[in-house]
Amino acid sequence: MARVRYGARTEAEIQAARTASSKLPDIWSTGVVAVWESDPDAVAAVLPPPLKPAERPLVRANISKVDLPGYPLGAGSVAVAAMHDGQEGWYPLVMPMTHERALIGGREVFGEPKKLGEVVVERDDLVVRASLARHGIAFVEVRGAVDGPLPLPEPTSKTDFYFKFLPAVDGEGFDADPVLVHCVRNEKVRKLEKITGDVVLRESMYDPVADLPVRRVVEITIGEKTTDQRGRVAERVSAQALLPYIHQRYDDPAQILDGPPEGSV
Repeated sequence: MARVRYGARTEAEIQAARTASSKLPDIWSTGVVAVWESDPDAVAAVLPPPLKPAERPLVRANISKVDLPGYPLGAGSVAVAAMHDGQEGWYPLVMPMTHERALIGGREVFGEPKKLGEVVVERDDLVVRASLARHGIAFVEVRGAVDGPLPLPEPTSKTDFYFKFLPAVDGEGFDADPVLVHCVRNEKVRKLEKITGDVVLRESMYDPVADLPVRRVVEITIGEKTTDQRGRVAERVSAQALLPYIHQRYDDPAQILDGPPEGSV
């Protein structure tokens, strides 16, 4: 009988896949990073407990193109500065990706708020434009001109905070207690340049980052970097405390109750 591809994989095949994923070469991306000071009350309002606001009400937009062989990827995020148990980090609200493969691991393993979207990074000599878009709306756009090279930073580690959860089958809460994940990214930079420009936030009912206004641009850069990441469960969190925030993950919170019509499967 021909192999049934939905059938069980052998232990050797599973181990081979693990080995292959653990030996990936450095993958370099070209990206624009914009950081701005926003309204402190607005930043505090988007943080589910036990996350707390950082010392400064910062918002960060990352907009990158990743040169995967035969599989170019656009990847982005909009995150706010946060603290947990003395650890500084960032809490991403939305992470647009241009391919489904980039969504699956991040959402299912780490709890990242990834969604399919459009990611643009364009450079014409010194002029740079980068944007994140979904549903036809470029809800974040960074525009400017390269203003010269910056010193290369030393390799560093940065922490992102995610909430990993599964909505309950019966529509009431979660199937199990949600967990707060610390995802540590080790970052190396091989090129970095300063951009003088601005950040434009456009109204979107699906990605309302316009609620985090640009009070003052802190920095805008364009660079080439590579990262790896490792995650760990920091703690289990209160389901009741997280429930008011789960709409952040969905375009329509009601979709977590969607199911196939009777007789359709």
